[in-house]
Amino acid sequence: MSEPRWLNETQMRAWTGFLEASGLIQRHVERQLRQDAGLTMIQYEILHWANECAPQRRCITDLADLMITSRSGLSYQVAQLEKAGLLRRETDADDERRAMVVITDDGRRLLEKTAPGHVEAVRDGLVDLLTDEQIAQLADIMDEVRTRLRPRVLPTARRKRAM
Repeated sequence: MSEPRWLNETQMRAWTGFLEASGLIQRHVERQLRQDAGLTMIQYEILHWANECAPQRRCITDLADLMITSRSGLSYQVAQLEKAGLLRRETDADDERRAMVVITDDGRRLLEKTAPGHVEAVRDGLVDLLTDEQIAQLADIMDEVRTRLRPRVLPTARRKRAM
């Protein structure tokens, strides 16, 4: 058995800084979403992705993969949005086992009303704190991390189905 490759001081500072900064940004953005729309960040993200695929419908399983969350957790959030009249679930005509989500007109209106404050919170909590060069570097870094981790993190059964 080999020795662990411990993090050096700079690597540890990067890791702990990433954890703290991401937590702070999430709380900052979620505060705005709760104040402006009574939504959690995951609920806003669900509405966003449902709106992005409109007028088509999006399968809950595909949405869970996109958002890197469990289907059961996502189904609970979709149910909450459905109760609020912001989304509706439909059965896939090609496969009765697949549940699809569709954003409603009320959901679209709430998203449109909330988006300006959401963008301002994202700018205030991250984008406007960095230079354009730093934002470009961060985007490149996140692309690299996402590209390398997504295939390793998504459940094997879902990856095989998607191939």
